[in-house]
Amino acid sequence: MAYQLFYWPTIQGRGEFVRLALEAAGAPYVDVARGPDEQRQGVPAMMRWLTDTRVLHPPFAPPFLQDGEIVVAQTAAILQYLAPPLKLVGRSEQARVWTQQIQLTIADMVNEAHDTHHPVGAGLVYEDQKPEALRRAREFCSARLPKFLSWFETILVRNPAGQRHLVGGRLSYADLSLFQLIEGLEYAFPKACAAAIGATPNVRALHARVAALPKVAAYLGSERRIPFNEQGIFRRYPELDIV
Repeated sequence: MAYQLFYWPTIQGRGEFVRLALEAAGAPYVDVARGPDEQRQGVPAMMRWLTDTRVLHPPFAPPFLQDGEIVVAQTAAILQYLAPPLKLVGRSEQARVWTQQIQLTIADMVNEAHDTHHPVGAGLVYEDQKPEALRRAREFCSARLPKFLSWFETILVRNPAGQRHLVGGRLSYADLSLFQLIEGLEYAFPKACAAAIGATPNVRALHARVAALPKVAAYLGSERRIPFNEQGIFRRYPELDIV
């Protein structure tokens, strides 16, 4: 039975971290909100989960995943749920906990990248908060971006199983999520990201290895991969790409 993934149909956003895990594992799934309304898919099908008063455990927001009677929301929680059956996490409790810690730190950085263009409020458009965005982006590009990437580099260097993966000696969902994070940073902050990633060669190498995985490469070259745009988390405003 295919997993049912619910996320906005026109952006990568936080749902892309889940899509990558499903694609890399070759797992069958339906991207529900991108389907036709006449097949009880599309955005209305997703919104029913968020607004139907009969739903006992309503998700706060997309992405969320349905697996039979189980519904899981929040990107990190979805990946933690999917990882064992998709074989994207180690078997030991230590490996599972450590992988989730890395994923939550990636989520922190995703939020900080988002807040460069929406530092005052998500309900305001970028044009209504440009001075604050410029100040936030300056701090992000000069301090936060290098600090996060340096931490990921440290994890790779200290991995007892070698420097090819963040956890243990095989691909995990944290590797896939770090790849997607770098993809987003390279789109939104090409100059600042290039400067920071130059000091983290193992992060750069991991990004290249994930991109070359056959199933990931096939997905990246397919129509299923939504292009980055200025409605998602990672947005390219050249004035915010500060070096």
